[in-house]
Amino acid sequence: MSEQFDTTMESQEMIYPDSMDFEKNTEIKDEKSAQISEYSIKGYQFLKQNETEKAIESFKNILLLDENNNYALVGLGDSERKRNNFTMAINYYTECLKFHPGNNYALFGLADCYKALNQYHKAIDLWEQYLTHDDRNITVLTRVADAYRKIHDFKQSKDLYLRVLDIEQNNAYALIGLGHLYYDFKEYRDALYYWTKMYDTNKENLDIRILTSIGNCHRKLRTFDKGVTYFEHALQMDQKNFYALFGLADCYRGMNQQYRSIEYWNKILDIDPDNKVILTRIGDAYRNTGDYNSARDYYNRALDIDFDVYAALGLALICKGEGKYEEAAEKLSRLISNDPKNYRLYIDLADCYIKTNNKQKAIETLESFQKLGIRNNAINEMLDKFKNNRPLFD
Repeated sequence: MSEQFDTTMESQEMIYPDSMDFEKNTEIKDEKSAQISEYSIKGYQFLKQNETEKAIESFKNILLLDENNNYALVGLGDSERKRNNFTMAINYYTECLKFHPGNNYALFGLADCYKALNQYHKAIDLWEQYLTHDDRNITVLTRVADAYRKIHDFKQSKDLYLRVLDIEQNNAYALIGLGHLYYDFKEYRDALYYWTKMYDTNKENLDIRILTSIGNCHRKLRTFDKGVTYFEHALQMDQKNFYALFGLADCYRGMNQQYRSIEYWNKILDIDPDNKVILTRIGDAYRNTGDYNSARDYYNRALDIDFDVYAALGLALICKGEGKYEEAAEKLSRLISNDPKNYRLYIDLADCYIKTNNKQKAIETLESFQKLGIRNNAINEMLDKFKNNRPLFD
């Protein structure tokens, strides 16, 4: 389960033309041009105030005076983009570029639309056109870096984020973006470095998502005690934050403090009582403490909601823990028929056969997984120990 929020450029505001642009580019020689300037300024004022309908009305009034006016077409595009009508916004921006090639605001808006539609390559092409006019525009550089990250181009994304930091040391969007970039590529120490830097430079106005992101790095690095500190800080900001509660529960699980983990899993259940993943986690925690009755209750509650392979596996492992190896083997065999690529099922089933002195059956079980063509070290090592009469635990 991923608890990570994407806190990069999605949180940036839309970029609007400054009111001075209208005055510089509109020669107010007559009543018509004065009206256009007035409608333009009012339109963007309405847009900034989230009065989108009034903004659209203002921009359409300009088109009645000048049918291909660039401010009106960009303004209408911005209005529709703000309403998440990206296809309609694209039409307005494209229309503007047809009559006013190279209009930076149209390029910018069009790129943002393609990004919102997950068409990252198109967005990148447009932003790079923008950068030919202004290659030190931090907002655009971070947007392009985000887009490269989305298409998993590590080098291009990293280079652009670092360019931003060269221009503006400790830029929040670049630091957060670099954290996500390294996290996505499982470079958790590097992700931790950039998110911690963001934490250190923004303690006065800290976003809770930075705390949970740092906590998640510590979970991945198995430095659970350090993760607890950040998740607890997050809970001080929001006592019902799912990601902080999940992180704390998982850290305590990793520290083998099962009852502490149960405490926080249950806090999540208070908010979301039908979360079968959490019900299964609580079942696991009780099973690991040897409280099989409580574990069985939570696994069954999860299965009452919907089938869950881990809840079903938990019930099989309870049978195994109680010494009911044949019953456990039957349950595990049924699970394998439904989930044949889950290597853990084969390991537990093979162990059940070993416990009943059926070594050949255990070997056949592990070999059946190998026949799927999936390489798995745990399977290979266990099979090697069986075949060479080596102890399972050295």
